Amino acid sequence: MTITDLHLLPALGPWLICALAVVLGTTIQKLSGAGFGMVAAPIMTMVAADWVPGTVLLVGFLVGAGSVLSARDAIVLKDLPPGFMGRTLGAILAASIAAIVVGSPALPVVVACIVLFAVALNLAGLRVPINKASLFGAGTVAGIMGTLTGIGAPPMAILYSRVETRRSAASQNAFFGFGMVVSVLALAIAGVMRWPQVAFAASLAPLVPLSLYLSRPLAKRFERGSIRPWALGLAATAAVILLVRNL
Repeated sequence: MTITDLHLLPALGPWLICALAVVLGTTIQKLSGAGFGMVAAPIMTMVAADWVPGTVLLVGFLVGAGSVLSARDAIVLKDLPPGFMGRTLGAILAASIAAIVVGSPALPVVVACIVLFAVALNLAGLRVPINKASLFGAGTVAGIMGTLTGIGAPPMAILYSRVETRRSAASQNAFFGFGMVVSVLALAIAGVMRWPQVAFAASLAPLVPLSLYLSRPLAKRFERGSIRPWALGLAATAAVILLVRNL
């Protein structure tokens, strides 16, 4: 079945599973500055693959924008231009690949592999200084990963892993929100973004502000702790299940 043959929305069962993935991913993104795509993409691909990655990217923009607005004063503005330029380049490079894999049986495998790669990056414990070159490089890799699957946060998460929690989360959310916009535009130009993905994202969109609001008490509590192991464990589990089901 091609994307043009789809109903606007998946059946109720898959929709509810995707809704839960959005709530979980949004909460994790709000608290840590990363994680929405790693959680939402593999789960949504398992039950509604024909709506991925467009739906993940569209909802992800709302997640990133909403998270940034609540902590925009913690962003270091000079970090943004090189990261934004890299993210744009990565999205352009990925658009041609997306035209081949999106809507094909290869997409679930690509999503699963990128999730596992993202988890590995997070666990690697790499120390990379934050400068123009590293921001541009991380932005480029994030643009490629994010455009193909909606998972673009891990490269930036490595850069900001040793930074004060509030600045780290705010900066990553800024890159995440901008990256979603660029990736959506790149997929639209490549002819991959379709109305069913837009409609599905619109149906899930109200869950984003609701999740952001309900997670506000947790945000204060988790500034001193971390949900990183739980987020990585959930993402890795979903990716392995997705990979096993499609190999």
